[in-house]
Amino acid sequence: MKFFLSLTLLANLFFAVAQPFKLPGLKYDYADYEPHIDALTMQIHHSKHHQAYVDNLNKAVKGTKMESTSLIDLMLYAGFRPDAVRNNAGGHYNHSLFWEILAPKDKQLEISKELDAAIKAQYGSLDSLKKVINQAGTTRFGSGWAWLIVTPEKKLMVTSTGNQDNPIMDVSKDRGIPIIGIDVWEHAYYLKYQNKRVDYLAGIWNLLDWGIVSEKYTAALKDSLLITIEKDNWPALKDFHKVMGQTFHPSETGNLQPLKTRSGELLAKALLLKSSTPPASLNKPAIQEAMSKLVTECDELNKLVLKNAKDDVLTKKIASTHDTFHVIQGLCND
Repeated sequence: MKFFLSLTLLANLFFAVAQPFKLPGLKYDYADYEPHIDALTMQIHHSKHHQAYVDNLNKAVKGTKMESTSLIDLMLYAGFRPDAVRNNAGGHYNHSLFWEILAPKDKQLEISKELDAAIKAQYGSLDSLKKVINQAGTTRFGSGWAWLIVTPEKKLMVTSTGNQDNPIMDVSKDRGIPIIGIDVWEHAYYLKYQNKRVDYLAGIWNLLDWGIVSEKYTAALKDSLLITIEKDNWPALKDFHKVMGQTFHPSETGNLQPLKTRSGELLAKALLLKSSTPPASLNKPAIQEAMSKLVTECDELNKLVLKNAKDDVLTKKIASTHDTFHVIQGLCND
């Protein structure tokens, strides 16, 4: 079990660290996935389709700031990325997960007690969960993926996404950390199953390694990425952060013009943040207190701007306001 946990930790590190992206090797030979996925499909899917996502992702980020950005960060803000980055980053991550959770029957480990209990609590039984995931895959129009994810509330959820999107991305309605991802693009099954997606989905469960999925479940529950996703789903926090960044960072180089023209907007965003409802797990007294302090700081800052205060006074005040905001950010990570 420790060996497989180390594999999971290595996989998480692989996704989190910026790098020239590389095609991961498979743990087994292409033929070992027979008869549920034929060897030729595995070979083409892995060495051609996945390789193309890797190559195109490296081309898309080459020579840009994104070249030093981790795969996770590329996906977290996929809505702000060029389509070539969004599609190929998703394609690389999704397929890497897919290969990890597949194994021949005699190599599979049993599901953990913790994951088994969580599935039974939410879905009644493992068979019921499989039906829900199959339904998500069957009803996904066109190409895409069916997922089992851990949500920021640390619950299980079944969802699906189109094309190469996934639940980590800001463009997805249902967000969380995937622990199962099933490819329902036709290139995943067409040679053996033709257009019979239902038959493919029925067969894929014979290859699912519940031991690896269990390790991913345990890792996801402890992953700070859940907090990042939860904060990203708090629009008022994102809106304030955006204006704060656009006013504070120029002040660090002596440019106070953005602050002088947008201090009222900064105050308005602080008021909206204070009146918003944080995600349930972040709705703590300490965060409410910090948001109240932030409103006071922004109000004082705006008054200083209106009184034409000296630049050194404004610089000091915007810095303290920025520090107060990062108290909120820090509390969100507790």
